[in-house]
Amino acid sequence: MARDPYSVLGVARGSSDDEIKKAYRKLAKELHPDRNADNPKAAERFKEVSAAYAILGDPDKRAKFDRGEIGPDGAARSPFEQAWQNRSGSGSAGGGFAFEGDPMDIFAQFFGGGRRRAGAGAGAGNPFGAGFGGEERTASARPRPKGRTVEYRLDIPFEAAARLEPQRLTLRTGKTLQIKLPPGFVEGQQLRLAGQGDPGPGGAGDALVSLHVKPHALFTRDGDHVLLDLPLRLDEAVLGAKIKVPTVDGAVMLSVPAGSTSGKLLRLRGKGFTRKDGARGDQLVRLMIDTGEPDAELKRFAETWAAGKRRNPRESWGLS
Repeated sequence: MARDPYSVLGVARGSSDDEIKKAYRKLAKELHPDRNADNPKAAERFKEVSAAYAILGDPDKRAKFDRGEIGPDGAARSPFEQAWQNRSGSGSAGGGFAFEGDPMDIFAQFFGGGRRRAGAGAGAGNPFGAGFGGEERTASARPRPKGRTVEYRLDIPFEAAARLEPQRLTLRTGKTLQIKLPPGFVEGQQLRLAGQGDPGPGGAGDALVSLHVKPHALFTRDGDHVLLDLPLRLDEAVLGAKIKVPTVDGAVMLSVPAGSTSGKLLRLRGKGFTRKDGARGDQLVRLMIDTGEPDAELKRFAETWAAGKRRNPRESWGLS
C-alpha cells in the first residue's frame, strides 16, 4: 500500500510548493539509479519518492489528495471512502467514526439518496428504497480515468537525426527509454508512448515526445537534403580540385570542376536525411569562392588582365 506522500518526502502538510520541490530534488539526487546501481532498495525508494512528487508537485492533484478525493497512489477514492475519511474522528474523543442524527442519513450520503426515495423500490427486496446502491453501481460502471499525459522534448544531434540513430530519453520518474526515430520525421513531430505518463485510477497516461534537431555549425536541413557551403580558393575554382568535405556520415572526397563559380551546386547522393521509404536524401554542396586577404599579386593580375578577355556576367540583365 502506498504511503502518505508528505511522509515519503518528509514535509509537513502545510509546506509551500518550493519546500516540497526542494525536498524532492534532494531525495531524487541521493537515490537516483545512476548513483545507486547496486542498491535495489534505493531504486524502490526513488520510485516511491517520484510517485509522491507526482501528486504533491501537481497543485491540482495535491488539492484532491488533501480533500481525500485521491489516495497516496493517485487513484480516485470512492464516495464511501471520502465520506469515511471526512467524518473519521469528528465528535469522538477516541478518534473513531462518529455520527449524529438520523442513521438513515448516512446511507443517503453514501449511496445516492436512498432514504429520499425510500418506499419507491422497497418491495423489490431493497429495504432502503430503489435508490440504495443504484447510483453507486452506475458510477462504478463508468470507465476509470487514466493518468495525465506528460510532454517531453528530445533534442537530437544533427548527424544522429539524419542517420536515425536511436536516442535515450529519461522520464521524470527516473526510467530511461530508448527512442526509435521514425523515417521521414519532421521538426517538432510528436511521438506518443503509451502508458509512460502519470499514474491514474484507470492506468497510466501517455508520454508525448517532441522531436527537435539541434543546429549544426556547418550543415542545414532542407527537407530530406543537407546543405553545405564549401569555401574555395580562386585557383581551386579556376583550375579544378579534389577536396575533402564533411558529411553526416564522415568526410569524403569531392571533385570540383575547373571553371566553377560561386553558387554552383554539387550533389553527394545518399548523404541526407532518411525518408519515409527508407531511402536517403542528398547532400547539396554550394561552392563559395573566397579570395582571402588582399593580395598584391592577385590585384596586379586583375588590373592587367586583357580587357578583351573580360566579360560582363550581368549582360543578360540588360544593364550597362
